[in-house]
Amino acid sequence: MGSACLFFRQRLTALALDKRDQPSNFPAMSRDPHTPAPPAVTMSDADVAADVAADVAIVGGGLAGLTLACALGGAGVSTVVIDRDPPGAQLAGSFDGRTTAIAYGSAKVLEGAGIWAAVEPEAGPILDIRVTDQHDPLFLHYDHREVGDRPFGWIVENRVLRQALFQRLAALPTVTHLAPVAVTGLMRGADSARLTLADGRTVAARLVVGADGKKSLCRENAGIRLDGWSYGQHAIITNIEHEFSHGGVAVELFLPSGPFAMLPLTGNRTSIVWSERAEMAGWYLALPEERFTAELRTRVGDWLGQIRPIGPRAAYPLGLMHAERYIDRRLALVSEASHAMHPIAGQGLNVGIRDIAALAEVVVDALRLGLDPGAADVLERYQRWRRFDTVSLLATTDLLTRLFSNNIPPLAAARRLGMAAINGLPPLRPMKRLLMRHAMGIVGTLPRLVRGEPL
Repeated sequence: MGSACLFFRQRLTALALDKRDQPSNFPAMSRDPHTPAPPAVTMSDADVAADVAADVAIVGGGLAGLTLACALGGAGVSTVVIDRDPPGAQLAGSFDGRTTAIAYGSAKVLEGAGIWAAVEPEAGPILDIRVTDQHDPLFLHYDHREVGDRPFGWIVENRVLRQALFQRLAALPTVTHLAPVAVTGLMRGADSARLTLADGRTVAARLVVGADGKKSLCRENAGIRLDGWSYGQHAIITNIEHEFSHGGVAVELFLPSGPFAMLPLTGNRTSIVWSERAEMAGWYLALPEERFTAELRTRVGDWLGQIRPIGPRAAYPLGLMHAERYIDRRLALVSEASHAMHPIAGQGLNVGIRDIAALAEVVVDALRLGLDPGAADVLERYQRWRRFDTVSLLATTDLLTRLFSNNIPPLAAARRLGMAAINGLPPLRPMKRLLMRHAMGIVGTLPRLVRGEPL
């Protein structure tokens, strides 16, 4: 892992994302390391007077922002979550047809936030993971029974997560959900912050959390620089129905154009995350149903029997991005507001959920001691806690993407032998178990919620 982190640091300093290689809907990366942060704003008592006041204001009502609101609200923290999208529209299948891999550790966070009981019946457990290189007979196999009796994780449709989050929010008296309304202004002072909304209302809080994604207004307001690059790939997303049971098996098939993942949903359904060269993704999306199914069949193989696509198809650009810092005066960034990675290991939202668990813990601990949840030392604790885990996973996913998204014979031979060695050699079994625990999200200094403890 040390070499991977070194590789990542070298990539951050040596590479900049050239705009001509950057998909038009992937956020631009700042390339000026000397960009100054905006000056601090001093707010008087009159300035702070607002229509809504809370200890924490969360900008962004996606999966990350809503999960944090539920975690804080469950601990009795006064919280406002602001979302520009109407809640009803977010529950429509056309809004977001994606699925999410929820690692075991992340499920514990959702359980602690009061969400998981409504999600688990509609979540497909991951009992085995099989990693193979272009259908080669040498592969890596993870069996959940080697590390306990619980699944590695679950595959959940995003609409299911949103439904559970909205239900939980409605039951939390200390959480105010403002939607649909956009944030149009943010001032952060020495003692508090003030947000201006598009409808003219104002919100005052001691801490603002940016959970507003890759094009974060909060991050831009703080002048926080991004590093990153595009992989020149898009993720094609769809679901399939199939004849035979998947048996709770998740398959990661590495192809020269990018990884092709088959992820078990409930019943005889599987989620497909197909990484493809950016210039080809649109062509595949536009294929008639019969030809698209044939393309899927060549990659899925025959282990699921007859297959047919169900639901919409969509494609999303893939890249890596990392904020130079996760905090600023009265501000903390979580999830894709501070980092984004390739879905090769299914860890994107899981890293964000660990952000949420760590931030919720430091905020709740501060409030219990009568301290300011937006104070600099509280936010520094959050940033120190989250940086190593985040950078390590960014480095690992970047390295894996580059190692496997090619057809170079020496590399292909080396990676196949490496997977076979980890899979079968007894001296490497401790390493294999460690990798499985990493996949479950239960390695490192874990927040209380990840450990299954209450805030």
